[in-house]
Amino acid sequence: MFKYMRLFLILIVVVALLPLTISDTPAVAQDKVVLRMNTWAGVDEAAELQEIIDEVNANSESFEIVYEPNPADYYTQLQTQLAGGEAPDLFWLDQDHMSWAFEGVLLDISEYLANDDSEVANPEDYYEGIWNTVALNDGVYGLPWIAQPVVLYYNRAIFDEMGMDYPTAEWTWEDFQAAAVALTNEEHYGFAMNGWPPIDIFIWSYGGDLVSDDMSEILLNSEEAKAGAQLYADMIWNEECCPSEETIAEEGFAEMFKAGRLAMFMGGAADDLDRVEGLDVGVSPVPQGVNGENVTFAWSASTVINADTEHPDEAYEALVALTDGIHHWKIVSPRISQGTVEFLAEAEPRKEANAEAIIEALPYMRPFTIIPRFSEFRTLFWEEFQSPLFHEEDSIDNLADDASILLGDLLP
Repeated sequence: MFKYMRLFLILIVVVALLPLTISDTPAVAQDKVVLRMNTWAGVDEAAELQEIIDEVNANSESFEIVYEPNPADYYTQLQTQLAGGEAPDLFWLDQDHMSWAFEGVLLDISEYLANDDSEVANPEDYYEGIWNTVALNDGVYGLPWIAQPVVLYYNRAIFDEMGMDYPTAEWTWEDFQAAAVALTNEEHYGFAMNGWPPIDIFIWSYGGDLVSDDMSEILLNSEEAKAGAQLYADMIWNEECCPSEETIAEEGFAEMFKAGRLAMFMGGAADDLDRVEGLDVGVSPVPQGVNGENVTFAWSASTVINADTEHPDEAYEALVALTDGIHHWKIVSPRISQGTVEFLAEAEPRKEANAEAIIEALPYMRPFTIIPRFSEFRTLFWEEFQSPLFHEEDSIDNLADDASILLGDLLP
């Protein structure tokens, strides 16, 4: 009898303490809306992003971001989730996939922005070209978190060996082409191309474009566009200045620069090409075009909100807070107010030595024009124009005329 009474008393004590045990879980966390988030980040990058998310969560009383990194086959899995109604509330899209804004799967945040006076939500504080990757289809579909312009990396030792002056922002494309030839000998090449850097840089530099601003017309067969494309075609795989297609396949592409086999290479501003052990590498903006501007391509990416999220208000609040955190982590920030040497060096100290040249490139960067059938457009452009041009399968005039007709069929 006494034994059973002891068990009964123990049970009463356990029940009495149960509310105290539950209260160990923060009450605020129980009230928060749970938001799922996907990105393509790998292990190390995901761990760094998780730290930002943890801080954002700690400062919020309304939401909790549950981070689900998904680096393997990211876009295929994301499309499957969207089709099945199981997509996360927030996710990353690079500029090539921002055409999803035309498909109704992304939340238009225009009204939220109009009522938000925070700095990160100010469209005028973003570089225009980068903002244009989210300002689509008469709406705004996300916030950019990176703007990575293409810059010119150069091996100082090769320039010194050949008695050549280092590249500067005053170089023209003709200067660049002549230097690439002069820097080529039995040991190294002046430059390398294989479809990268994007041919668009050359076309833009000569005053041309592929698509009109209103997306109503293909401009590839203009004289300006063909002049830029022809310069690219004259240099690619031409062993007077650049390695052949076979040599690149054998030795690698960026690997040739890292191995000291290239005097110059174009890469993203965040690339590690200027901290290769054993190489003394400088950075310069790409050469200036016919209008005197060093126009360059910029890769960008944004965080977007699922149009079917059940918590749009909290998702927007999370988007703003998270984007601000990423702007202090990823380089280069897409915001004009943060486009300084000091801000860049603080975000990525390893870029401090070349920060000035990177910052110099920011006003002239631009992304591809985002059209509804973007992926099809770029694939067709390569298959019907770039590849045949580079392999000298036809004249540039014929290729541009024929490709323009096919590309025109993809315009909205």
